[in-house]
Amino acid sequence: MMKGSMSTDLGIITVSPDVIAKYAGSVAIECFGIVGMAAVNVKDGLVHLLKRESKVGISDENILTLNFHVIVSYGVNILSVSDNLMSNVKYKVEEFTGMKVGKINIFVEGVRVID
Repeated sequence: MMKGSMSTDLGIITVSPDVIAKYAGSVAIECFGIVGMAAVNVKDGLVHLLKRESKVGISDENILTLNFHVIVSYGVNILSVSDNLMSNVKYKVEEFTGMKVGKINIFVEGVRVID
Protein backbone atom coordinates (compact mmCIF):
# COMPACT_ATOMS: atom_id res chain seq x y z
CA MET A 1 0.00 0.00 0.00
CA MET A 2 1.25 3.44 -0.89
CA LYS A 3 2.15 5.99 1.76
CA GLY A 4 1.15 9.64 1.76
CA SER A 5 4.12 11.97 1.74
CA MET A 6 4.42 15.70 2.25
CA SER A 7 7.53 17.72 1.58
CA THR A 8 8.54 20.47 4.01
CA ASP A 9 11.55 22.76 4.33
CA LEU A 10 13.08 20.41 6.90
CA GLY A 11 12.35 17.11 5.19
CA ILE A 12 9.63 14.68 4.14
CA ILE A 13 6.68 13.65 6.33
CA THR A 14 5.25 10.21 5.55
CA VAL A 15 1.83 9.16 6.89
CA SER A 16 1.01 5.45 7.00
CA PRO A 17 -2.39 4.44 5.54
CA ASP A 18 -3.04 2.46 8.77
CA VAL A 19 -2.87 5.69 10.79
CA ILE A 20 -5.31 7.40 8.44
CA ALA A 21 -7.59 4.32 8.52
CA LYS A 22 -7.72 4.25 12.32
CA TYR A 23 -8.39 7.97 12.56
CA ALA A 24 -11.06 7.93 9.83
CA GLY A 25 -12.72 4.91 11.48
CA SER A 26 -12.82 6.63 14.87
CA VAL A 27 -14.41 9.71 13.29
CA ALA A 28 -16.99 7.55 11.48
CA ILE A 29 -18.02 5.72 14.68
CA GLU A 30 -18.85 9.07 16.31
CA CYS A 31 -21.35 9.94 13.55
CA PHE A 32 -25.09 9.79 14.26
CA GLY A 33 -26.74 6.61 12.97
CA ILE A 34 -23.53 4.60 12.67
CA VAL A 35 -23.70 1.66 15.06
CA GLY A 36 -20.45 0.00 14.09
CA MET A 37 -18.03 -0.96 11.39
CA ALA A 38 -18.13 -4.26 9.52
CA ALA A 39 -15.12 -6.51 10.09
CA VAL A 40 -13.62 -5.92 6.63
CA ASN A 41 -13.04 -2.19 7.07
CA VAL A 42 -10.33 -1.68 9.67
CA LYS A 43 -7.34 -2.70 7.58
CA ASP A 44 -8.77 -4.20 4.38
CA GLY A 45 -9.26 -1.29 2.06
CA LEU A 46 -10.44 1.49 4.34
CA VAL A 47 -7.91 3.98 3.05
CA HIS A 48 -6.22 4.06 -0.33
CA LEU A 49 -3.80 6.78 -1.37
CA LEU A 50 -3.87 7.67 -5.04
CA LYS A 51 -0.91 9.49 -6.54
CA ARG A 52 -1.93 12.01 -9.16
CA GLU A 53 0.00 14.70 -10.96
CA SER A 54 -0.84 18.18 -9.80
CA LYS A 55 -2.42 20.56 -12.30
CA VAL A 56 0.81 22.50 -12.54
CA GLY A 57 2.76 19.32 -13.30
CA ILE A 58 5.60 20.19 -10.91
CA SER A 59 4.96 17.70 -8.10
CA ASP A 60 2.68 14.84 -7.10
CA GLU A 61 -0.40 15.45 -4.97
CA ASN A 62 -1.80 12.94 -2.46
CA ILE A 63 -5.51 12.24 -2.95
CA LEU A 64 -7.27 9.99 -0.41
CA THR A 65 -10.04 7.54 -1.26
CA LEU A 66 -11.86 6.23 1.81
CA ASN A 67 -14.04 3.10 1.84
CA PHE A 68 -16.30 2.50 4.84
CA HIS A 69 -18.20 -0.72 5.52
CA VAL A 70 -20.73 0.32 8.16
CA ILE A 71 -23.64 -0.95 10.20
CA VAL A 72 -26.42 1.60 10.63
CA SER A 73 -29.08 1.99 13.26
CA TYR A 74 -32.56 0.72 12.38
CA GLY A 75 -34.99 3.46 11.37
CA VAL A 76 -32.49 6.13 10.34
CA ASN A 77 -32.41 7.73 6.92
CA ILE A 78 -29.38 6.10 5.28
CA LEU A 79 -28.82 9.03 2.89
CA SER A 80 -28.76 11.53 5.78
CA VAL A 81 -26.41 9.35 7.83
CA SER A 82 -24.13 8.90 4.80
CA ASP A 83 -24.06 12.64 4.04
CA ASN A 84 -23.20 13.38 7.67
CA LEU A 85 -20.47 10.72 7.73
CA MET A 86 -18.95 12.04 4.48
CA SER A 87 -18.85 15.67 5.56
CA ASN A 88 -17.46 14.91 9.05
CA VAL A 89 -14.82 12.48 7.83
CA LYS A 90 -13.75 14.70 4.92
CA TYR A 91 -13.30 17.74 7.15
CA LYS A 92 -11.55 15.96 10.03
CA VAL A 93 -9.27 13.74 7.91
CA GLU A 94 -8.17 16.67 5.75
CA GLU A 95 -7.49 18.71 8.87
CA PHE A 96 -5.59 15.81 10.51
CA THR A 97 -3.44 14.77 7.52
CA GLY A 98 -3.15 17.89 5.39
CA MET A 99 -4.11 15.71 2.40
CA LYS A 100 -7.17 16.07 0.19
CA VAL A 101 -10.02 13.55 0.38
CA GLY A 102 -11.09 12.92 -3.20
CA LYS A 103 -13.68 10.20 -2.74
CA ILE A 104 -15.59 8.51 0.09
CA ASN A 105 -17.41 5.25 -0.59
CA ILE A 106 -19.89 3.93 1.97
CA PHE A 107 -21.05 0.32 1.96
CA VAL A 108 -23.96 -0.40 4.31
CA GLU A 109 -23.28 -3.96 5.46
CA GLY A 110 -26.03 -4.26 8.06
CA VAL A 111 -28.77 -2.74 10.17
CA ARG A 112 -29.00 -3.09 13.94
CA VAL A 113 -31.86 -2.35 16.30
CA ILE A 114 -30.72 -0.29 19.29
CA ASP A 115 -32.58 -0.42 22.62
